[in-house]
Amino acid sequence: MLPYIIIIILLAVALVVSSVLLYLYSKKKYQAGINEGEQKTEDKYVQLGKDADKIISDAEEAGKKKQESLVMEAKQEIASLRKTYDEEVREKKQELQDESKKLERREESLDNRSNNLDKRENNLEAKEQKMEQRLADIEKRNEKVEELISEQEKKLMEICGYSQEQAQEIVLKRVEDELHMEIATFVKDETEKAKSEANRKAQVILANAIQQYANETIQEKTVSVVLLPNDEMKGRIIGREGRNIRAIEAVTGVDLIIDDTPDSVVISCFDPIRREIARRTLEILISDGRIQPPRIEEVFQKCTKEIENEMREEGEKAVFEVGIGKVHPELVKLIGKMYFRTSYGQNVLAHSKEVAFLAGKMAAEIGEDEILARRAGLLHDIGKATDHEQEGSHVEIGVEIATKFREDPTVIDAIASHHGDVDATTVIAHLVAAADTLSAARPGARSESLDNYIKRLEALEAVANEFKGVDKTYALQAGREVRIIVKPEAITDAEAYSLARNIKNKIEQTMNYPGTIKVTVIREVRVQEVAH
Repeated sequence: MLPYIIIIILLAVALVVSSVLLYLYSKKKYQAGINEGEQKTEDKYVQLGKDADKIISDAEEAGKKKQESLVMEAKQEIASLRKTYDEEVREKKQELQDESKKLERREESLDNRSNNLDKRENNLEAKEQKMEQRLADIEKRNEKVEELISEQEKKLMEICGYSQEQAQEIVLKRVEDELHMEIATFVKDETEKAKSEANRKAQVILANAIQQYANETIQEKTVSVVLLPNDEMKGRIIGREGRNIRAIEAVTGVDLIIDDTPDSVVISCFDPIRREIARRTLEILISDGRIQPPRIEEVFQKCTKEIENEMREEGEKAVFEVGIGKVHPELVKLIGKMYFRTSYGQNVLAHSKEVAFLAGKMAAEIGEDEILARRAGLLHDIGKATDHEQEGSHVEIGVEIATKFREDPTVIDAIASHHGDVDATTVIAHLVAAADTLSAARPGARSESLDNYIKRLEALEAVANEFKGVDKTYALQAGREVRIIVKPEAITDAEAYSLARNIKNKIEQTMNYPGTIKVTVIREVRVQEVAH
């Protein structure tokens, strides 16, 4: 507020000083005019004096008015500032009063809390004293209880005649026996539950795999018969003094059977590739009509190249369909050879592809490597491509081929164990064995001659009829099941279980069969009376 007052006063002093200076300046100018206008008239001098007085009076009057105005404004400003200052002071006082009241309330609250804490401390001290007293009483009671227990133990030992260690051993042994029984019961229940769950899951996995690969049954005949346009063609095939037939058999490596069967020639050879080449060669020669040794060799060479190309193409096609990635070219050729190989009327390559898909589906269901399972499934019968060319079973030959081409150990394990010759060491090997059984052993998948079929059923019934107490035996479902009806007076219910197991063991030991055979023993008692 003081700076404003000082400024106003300074402005008023400056106004007065400027008026005085203006007056002095006017007076000086007037004096100069007098000095310079000594020659002018006295009237002009008088007029100038009047004007100067008037100017001076006007300036003084204006200075007074300006001074009064500034003083008034300064007073108003001072009053406004004072009012504002008073309001601020009043607000500050009110805030200080409020803070003071809050502090007073807080002090009261703290005083109350302090009083409460004092009361709680007193209560806690009293409770601690009571607890100490109770603990002392409990210790005394415990001492009495221990004394009583020791006295009772002494009396019990005197009554039963056992020491404390012997009694503990007896109790522990009894508890141990009870725990053993409970553990055995628990293990049995859990084992049965696990078996049931495993069987259920296995059935679901197999059902899903079969459903996802519902391929039609593959059956092919292994008899190679070439049809002739007429019986005169037989003489041309034989040739003069048997020259043509000897040339055909020498070049192709097969045996031609020309008998009384009308309009047909039978080709006999253990090698399916040679038999197929001979069949095509003979068909071309018959259609061409030129049957002579040079022509026979020429057509044979052509058919051999065609078969080799077909084997490679079939192998590549199978690898592509199964989706197993890169395969050695020689191994591809062996896979293609399986296209011309049959087993019980079932095409080996089609069977191998089916096993690959089934094993892959089951592997995917249980989280195993699907591609590796397919590879093992496709190659599990690779030995059948060359088993007619070298000694040994197709399993041994397959293991040798897979090892030669550095296949995965899991694939080799699946080849070696898919017929149970060795124990499988991998999960995929078990899957391949299961898929092989599904593909080959299901009813209708493979065919056999009528004579062999009848002989196998008769042998199956004969095995069961050897046992004592058997009344009748029936082979069902193409030899997949055998039902034995026993004499109830000779076999008891308990002995029926043993008979079924003995017949099962006898079948496994004496018979060769694909898949499984179900043995069912039926014991039935019928009592009849006739009322008259």
